[in-house]
Amino acid sequence: MKILVTGGAGFIGSHTVVSLSQAGFTPVLLDNFSNSNPKVLAGLEEILGKPVIFYEGDCNDSGIYVRILSEHEIGGIIHFAAYKAVGESMDHPLKYYRNNLGSLMTLLGVMEQYHVRNLIFSSSCTVYGEPDVVPVTEQTPVRPASSVYGNTKQIGEEILQDVASVMPFSVISLRYFNPIGAHPSGLIGELPIGVPNNLVPFVTQTAAGIREMITVFGNDYPTPDGTCIRDYIHVMDLAEAHVAALNHLLKVNREKYYDVFNVGTGTGNSVLEVVNTFDQVNNLNVPHRFGPRRSGDVIAIWGNVDKSAGVLGWKATRSLAEALKDAWNWQRRLTHPE
Repeated sequence: MKILVTGGAGFIGSHTVVSLSQAGFTPVLLDNFSNSNPKVLAGLEEILGKPVIFYEGDCNDSGIYVRILSEHEIGGIIHFAAYKAVGESMDHPLKYYRNNLGSLMTLLGVMEQYHVRNLIFSSSCTVYGEPDVVPVTEQTPVRPASSVYGNTKQIGEEILQDVASVMPFSVISLRYFNPIGAHPSGLIGELPIGVPNNLVPFVTQTAAGIREMITVFGNDYPTPDGTCIRDYIHVMDLAEAHVAALNHLLKVNREKYYDVFNVGTGTGNSVLEVVNTFDQVNNLNVPHRFGPRRSGDVIAIWGNVDKSAGVLGWKATRSLAEALKDAWNWQRRLTHPE
């Protein structure tokens, strides 16, 4: 079965392409390289040992979807393509609403036209806002988002739930936490353009000498060490969750189906814990300093993942240390290519 992967050259998308291929699916990639690099395709082909099917195009353009669905019999779609930087979303809200919601509605329109009904949506734990209780479950109330990025995920979920209640769509929204790490081969990984917005690539770039120092945003939060707490999940665990969700949709084989699942480790780690663990597992001493709190950041969030384990048969198996080793291996290959 061919599966369209929008944002297929991105960080999570590219790793999911590997997992899909290894599970017997044929991924069809769509990306416009706005936040990715064409070199990722070469890395994928080296890992998989075969060419990948790739289309370059913008997910707000219905024409590229029409072309792909005309040329391939697509059995399902995994929709990753979106802008994702919390800070940037606060500075450029219209950019985020136009892209993240416009591309989703464009996709749904073409899916209806071509009778493609299986969709997995890349959602986020940001839909929970600042929760009163952690860990959050899928029944935790969706609160006002702390960022425009988070609000685009909330609205995206609302659109999908409304559409799947009256139209022949079968949809799963995966609410995932903080993906980190890289493929263990070191051939693909997180490749931010410009200054990284996420913690781990900033850590690895500082370790590689590209950045002068890590800035930890806030050390006065009401947490054990004063820094924010997140649920950091290895990107390969996250990739495998998409395959499990896809298999569940195909097994359920129902129209007008919608469900949500948390995808995380079930454990929270502070920013300082991540920095210190990175140093320990890679035998480094990366300099860091504390800066002011960052707009849009929640204090602490991690997920209860019992539903994903029970319904999808999936759970994370890789450790924080393993993810940080893989992230450094990827960065070293970038800095000193063989």
